[in-house]
Amino acid sequence: MSSTDHPSKPSSSASSSQGSCPVDHTSFAGLSGKAALTKPPGHPSATASSSSNSTGGGCPVDHGKGGPAPGGLNPLNMMPKLSQDAAQGQEAALPTNRTQSSIPRSDDKSTWEYPSPQQFYNALVRKGYETPVKEITTMVDIHNFLNEACWDEVRKWEKKYHCDCKDLKLKKFQGRPQDLTPKARMYSWFGVDKPFDRHDWTVDRCGEDVRYVIDYYSSPDEAPGMPVFNVDVRPALDSPSAIFDRARMGAQRMWEKVFGGAPEDEE
Repeated sequence: MSSTDHPSKPSSSASSSQGSCPVDHTSFAGLSGKAALTKPPGHPSATASSSSNSTGGGCPVDHGKGGPAPGGLNPLNMMPKLSQDAAQGQEAALPTNRTQSSIPRSDDKSTWEYPSPQQFYNALVRKGYETPVKEITTMVDIHNFLNEACWDEVRKWEKKYHCDCKDLKLKKFQGRPQDLTPKARMYSWFGVDKPFDRHDWTVDRCGEDVRYVIDYYSSPDEAPGMPVFNVDVRPALDSPSAIFDRARMGAQRMWEKVFGGAPEDEE
């Protein structure tokens, strides 16, 4: 299990027509009390466990089951274009600049682009959530950080078992918070809190589509203003290759637990 204490700082960019991020903003509405404490924005703590697109951008992605996209929605994220205009009754202005992620897109040579704080707020309003404007910037920092942590875990899986592909990209994604993964359901039987969100990411492995499943968990704060989130990232068990990869990872973890080191590290 890898641990990261500070988010990366991808370069910022002005509002553009690039695609949007892979994490659902509305998942953070219930966590807004955590996201707006005394710690400066951009410093949440997250633990990434590897066992574990509208032209105007804008998560949250639709939580539907898929199928053809209705008119006006982007099939890559099932969302309409989100406005950069202030919402009706908005108490204070929010930044409209957007940040470029490190996650490559498969439909062009750019990377996925995160929403601006204003778009993030508009997405919450669209879904009917009431969130104080002052909390939005910190929520965006956490949102972006979790995206980067998830992509880093995907890359670790791919580097370990499919290192021949040097051009990994994120093709599309879907939020499915109402659909528990079998692993999350099993954990819940033993008293583990259910994840607050679940996403399926389709990764382009040099022309091969590979589905990854991500469970998002909230944990007790490490300290006031230091929220902790756990992400469980792993290949979905829908192909022989993914089953084999998961089995190998499980065997390695068992080895590490018993002998204290990865088998490939042994001479």
